[in-house]
Order: sequence, then structure tokens, then C-alpha cells
Amino acid sequence: MATVELTQDNFAQTLDDNDLVLVDFWASWCGPCRTFGPIYEGVSERHPDVVFGKVDTEAQQELAGMFNIMSIPTLMVVRDRVVLFSQPGVLPEAALDDLISQARELDMDAVREQIAEQETQPTQ
Repeated sequence: MATVELTQDNFAQTLDDNDLVLVDFWASWCGPCRTFGPIYEGVSERHPDVVFGKVDTEAQQELAGMFNIMSIPTLMVVRDRVVLFSQPGVLPEAALDDLISQARELDMDAVREQIAEQETQPTQ
């Protein structure tokens, strides 16, 4: 599957309609983004059941702001509308493949339980 351009208009629907979505926050002027782009595209071809979205932070500043993107490229992994991973920087192909495998193997019921526990804990 090729990458999909994500915008304010289709972002929520994309997360609603798909179990596993990777999001690459990038910009055309960003050197590391241009390095990561072909890696991201190549890995997308090996995982046709995963949506590989791209958010142009210049064109979609509100969307980037919603996720507090401070540095690009930033990769987010979202499964069942839960952000499992968000990290700036370029990942090599093998690490990206491994990240996808880890996301697939997670017990999402256990993840949601952990999130609920954290939300009920008093802040210090």
C-alpha cells in the first residue's frame, strides 16, 4: 500500500476506519524527513494491511499542533485509536518493521486497562 496524505478533513475518519495506522509528520524542507520518506514508503509496501499516513506539518499546522509535534520527522503508531508510540527521528527499515510487529502483538485490552489505571491515579 502506498502512503496516504492525512489532513484535518480525513485524519479522524482514517483512525476510525483502520485498526493500525502509522503517521509520519514531515515537511518538504526537512532533510531527515526526505531521508525517512523512502524508508517509510518501502516498508508500507510490505504491510498492505497497515495504513501509512503522512501529515505535511506546513500544510496541516493545526493537526501537528494537536499532537504537540515539536520536531520532524515524528512517527506515531496508532492502534484502535490509541497512540502506542510517538517519537521524533529517522528509523531504519528493520526498526520500523519491528515496531509494526510489536504494535500488532499488543493485547489492546491490557493497554486500555493500563491507560484507565493511569487516569485514575492522583497526580502529584
